[in-house]
Amino acid sequence: MPDTAFDPFASAALLTMARQGRMPRPLDLPAALRPCNAAQAYAVQDAVVRERGEIAGWKVGAASPQALPARAALTRDSVAVAPTGQAVHLPAAGFAVMGVEAELVYELGADLPERTAPYSPAEVLAAMASVRAAIEVCDTRFAAWAQQGEFSRLADQACHGALVVGSGSADVAAVQPLVQPVHLSVNGTVAVQHAAWGNPAGDPLRLLVWLANEGARSLGGLRAGQWVTTGSCTGTVLVAPGTVVVADFPGLGHAELHLV
Repeated sequence: MPDTAFDPFASAALLTMARQGRMPRPLDLPAALRPCNAAQAYAVQDAVVRERGEIAGWKVGAASPQALPARAALTRDSVAVAPTGQAVHLPAAGFAVMGVEAELVYELGADLPERTAPYSPAEVLAAMASVRAAIEVCDTRFAAWAQQGEFSRLADQACHGALVVGSGSADVAAVQPLVQPVHLSVNGTVAVQHAAWGNPAGDPLRLLVWLANEGARSLGGLRAGQWVTTGSCTGTVLVAPGTVVVADFPGLGHAELHLV
């Protein structure tokens, strides 16, 4: 039976007001408004996203290659695509916390709407128009970083702040994520580097297939022109205003962010 006691819209309104500065940021959602499972968290997240604006992308990840993935929809106001060879500049004042991660992001070249028959991995891969280097800025609408339960954080767009999309390749099938090296530099110094894939979820194609078949259903499926970022390859590095961040995927592409 449906859960009639939990009100996702009240929870979403509180997160929206905190983001907009219309109320102090809470340490967590009040107990009565706190999601107790993933279904409730997604109901809150969907309400937040519908109020916030047009969906421009998604983030998807998992704790291990066997773990159930989790997702967040990203709205147009938090996704920036860098002009070729250029950096993206974002105001640091727009974030409560700035945790940066190097990630691989996939560009959808075709719609993957909800349907009865599940999409195969080959169909999902064929729908991708490019794969690129990206930087996610992790943030929170709460008063402290990572002090909430997992479902409160999932409701809060899974701690999403901004996504910066850099350069990459249109030859998606040729990209081999599991052997792809990555470097994350902060102010010209390498903060994290891996000789091969550093994402605990394993193959990002599994995440993309799950998102197409299950994760994106409640918000209408995946659409051409959207971006899907597939989780951190470097962990989260907390930075300060004035920082220059570069995510470099040698042989594939790079993304550069200036927090001004």
